[in-house]
Amino acid sequence: MKKGHNRAAKRQGKNEPARKMSILRFGKPEPVLTTGTDYRDVWYDNDAQHYTLPIDRLALAQLINLNGQHGGIIHARKNMVLSDYLGGGLSRDDMEASAFDFLTFGDVAILKVRNGWGDVVELAPLPGLYTRRRKTGEFVVLQDGEPIVYHPENIIFLKMYDPQQHIYGLPDYIGGIHSALLNSEAVIFRRRYYHNGAHTGGILYTRDPSLTDEMEEEIERQLRDSKGIGNFSTILVNIPGGDKEGVQFIQMGDISAKDEFASVKNISAQDVLNAHRFPAGLAGIIPQQAAGLGDVEKAERIYKKSEVAPVQRRFMQAVNNDPDVPERLHLNFDLSYADAARESAS
Repeated sequence: MKKGHNRAAKRQGKNEPARKMSILRFGKPEPVLTTGTDYRDVWYDNDAQHYTLPIDRLALAQLINLNGQHGGIIHARKNMVLSDYLGGGLSRDDMEASAFDFLTFGDVAILKVRNGWGDVVELAPLPGLYTRRRKTGEFVVLQDGEPIVYHPENIIFLKMYDPQQHIYGLPDYIGGIHSALLNSEAVIFRRRYYHNGAHTGGILYTRDPSLTDEMEEEIERQLRDSKGIGNFSTILVNIPGGDKEGVQFIQMGDISAKDEFASVKNISAQDVLNAHRFPAGLAGIIPQQAAGLGDVEKAERIYKKSEVAPVQRRFMQAVNNDPDVPERLHLNFDLSYADAARESAS
């Protein structure tokens, strides 16, 4: 009997084995990203000869480009630090890189460049993405081949405090990572929702014995080929003499019935702002209530006093208090705004 004959006729024999159930899955599973901060201590990698990181720095660097609120705030905080920089041993580009790495990774290593007599003549930040520490206190910069090694007396190391380990710093926005990821994943899901037209995943269930192998293969081919805009197309299934309920589509969810996109976006964006302690008005948030977002200029002054000035002072103290760094290489920031705010408060 040919393959294309009626399947019901094939199964009239008593000894005819039952056809196995076939499942066709469409789409690939997406990985779930985590923060990676579930650790007790930072262990030493004897093969690589450096301490491991408490969190994947490449993921932190990529997160800036994944979420608009988080990335925008990192750049805003960096620009605020840089806006009051008057000059010193770091060029404006190097100061920008130092502040950016410090806010992104929670630490930054500044190299003291020496001349032939051992005098410090220049300062330069090391790339935070590839900087590691050793048991001996040495700092290494990873690269293809052997790493570049720097003695600890040639490094000025600034780090945010982490109670779980004291080798590296940890950025202060860690608590908002899941919200930043949820925010970006909501946008990605919504883009796929509109682009693919596949509003809901589901199971195409067939039970009609009149469905031939050729018809089943054609349905599978049509479903495989219906990607992108093609998902809006309709597939006609005609089974002569078939059961009216022989082909059914069972929905696994219905995004159109309960669309929580706006709620997810608003709540996760607020969480990101809270993680950075960043005023909503400075982040360009559109007020949802008639009351608005208050005095933006006042919020900026308070934020710069409470969040920006401490970072500027940390850079100044770390560099200017180093006995190897001559005065001409000292970092200088205009902190008059913070002093004025302190005097008005008193």
